[in-house]
Amino acid sequence: MPQPAVQLFPLPDSGAPALVGIARLAAMGESISEGYEVEYFTLPVKSLLNRCTSARMPFTWTINPYRGCEFACKYCYARYTHEFMEMRDGVDFERKIYIKQQAAWLLRLDLKKVKRGEEIAIGTATDPYQPAERRHGITRAILEELALHAGLEIGIVTKSNLILRDADLLRRVAHRNQLYVNVTVTTVDARLARILEPRAPQPDLRLDAVRKLNEAGVPAGVICAPVVPGITDDPKSLDALVRATKEAGGRYIFANPLFLKPCSANIFLPFLEKEFPHLVGSYRKRYASRAFLPASYRKRISSLMSALRRKHGFLSREESMRISGRHYPPVENAEQLALF
Repeated sequence: MPQPAVQLFPLPDSGAPALVGIARLAAMGESISEGYEVEYFTLPVKSLLNRCTSARMPFTWTINPYRGCEFACKYCYARYTHEFMEMRDGVDFERKIYIKQQAAWLLRLDLKKVKRGEEIAIGTATDPYQPAERRHGITRAILEELALHAGLEIGIVTKSNLILRDADLLRRVAHRNQLYVNVTVTTVDARLARILEPRAPQPDLRLDAVRKLNEAGVPAGVICAPVVPGITDDPKSLDALVRATKEAGGRYIFANPLFLKPCSANIFLPFLEKEFPHLVGSYRKRYASRAFLPASYRKRISSLMSALRRKHGFLSREESMRISGRHYPPVENAEQLALF
């Protein structure tokens, strides 16, 4: 006997409150394919460009080609974005991926709102080069549209070496606009990276992408976000990462401490209990009443990174920020910019 179809969202006559906004649009999406523990849906959005209202962020506009991310990073702060679609289970963020429709056409309309000097960040709440991009190409369509414009300031954040597919296109974008690619690497320890970021490309592949992008004429550097207390924040580990970034030809490297929202803590703390049980108590204490670490911790990481940049021959923070188009603020003023 055939089983009834699974209903992701309540129907209007079910007695539940009517869905509005992005939740209503998500409910209209169609399931278009499935992968290993992942399902893909269409998302009929009305706009692609979103204004950033957080004073902590150094950019004005954001673009997220997808909602959700398959990389399943244990610390990912962006899980809360699925809550706007009435999805309260944190794992839905990595298992239900929404593909935004008509992205290039919507972007063409939206870019009329961007004023000179207003920066656009691509990948603030998803990875624009996650596995879905191989099939659906939303990020590439966005870049093709951006290549038709001039005078824009654009930053891209990714953990994926899939970005090398678009090296020629990125060079075209950079020819008429200010563009920087920021590759997220939290550790050079492949074993640890596999635990923290189970479906993301290995660190050596990401650093190789940094090297090849710069060789292709596309400015690229590294963002170490988040720095995870007790796991990736020791001087030896950060020194190895800064050294590897320099050897890969990275233009710069910045680091931002872990930012832990409640929805992320629901995934991250059970992960700690399994993999790093000795840290659970300190984490519960540190993040009991706030999502941010104390200023003293942020200052310590900022000072350590400044010393490591000097040691390995990077420009000063001020010089790096000027060259990189100011896509990243000082550590002590930044939220976690991991998926950014």
